[in-house]
Amino acid sequence: MTTSEETHFGDQTVPLADKQGLVDEVFHSVAKRYDLMNDLMSGGLHRPWKDALVTAVNPPPKTSDRPFALLDLAGGTGDIAFRTVEAGGPNTTVTVCDINAEMLNVGRERAFERGLDQAVTFEQGNAEQLPYADRSFDCVTIAFGIRNVPRIARGLSEAFRVLKHGGRFLCLEFSSVDVPGIDRIYDLYSYKAIPAIGRAVTGDREAYAYLVESIRKFPKPKVFAQMIEDAGFRRVSYTAMTGGVVAMHSGWKL
Repeated sequence: MTTSEETHFGDQTVPLADKQGLVDEVFHSVAKRYDLMNDLMSGGLHRPWKDALVTAVNPPPKTSDRPFALLDLAGGTGDIAFRTVEAGGPNTTVTVCDINAEMLNVGRERAFERGLDQAVTFEQGNAEQLPYADRSFDCVTIAFGIRNVPRIARGLSEAFRVLKHGGRFLCLEFSSVDVPGIDRIYDLYSYKAIPAIGRAVTGDREAYAYLVESIRKFPKPKVFAQMIEDAGFRRVSYTAMTGGVVAMHSGWKL
């Protein structure tokens, strides 16, 4: 059991002040092959999951010149940002805010290669203390990153603060498998196969052991939905995907 000054880092209990540094080490280690690992770990399923998130973001169509500003938290390598800009109109812009410099460097390189460096900005920042003014963005997203925020409630409150009135918060995160039988297969794959793949591809088994463990420590969907509502959001909902492997959470600033 953790105290107010302690939190989980995977299966370990660590001082709350230490978690961010430990998480940074994980992503510094795997940044260069992070996207390849996403494909291998999910069997490519992370792609339709992210496409579903961008559909929910609903940027203006290509025929519209309406300005639309998205803030993508913990999105260092740019996956959500690139999908949103490519789906949206000419005045769709994305600010990627990530605390990890290595992940941001990978994202900047990818943006330049795709010719999207004018529409997507990469900035280093902490989700618990965002460097943006109140009511700056039309939408805030975070995909597979909220569980790495040491003070989740503070991160949610910051997302609420920087959203414009009428804006939407969307969070894609691993969840709880709810199909009998599949849950045991999923656990076996997670705890045995994913760290082994991580070791073979990135040379870092422990980083992926942590990522698997962190999924199990993350609040259940109903609990997390209540946390989103407690941060001030309304019309809060969530949708389970792929038998509960992933959930997409939504809340509006009304």
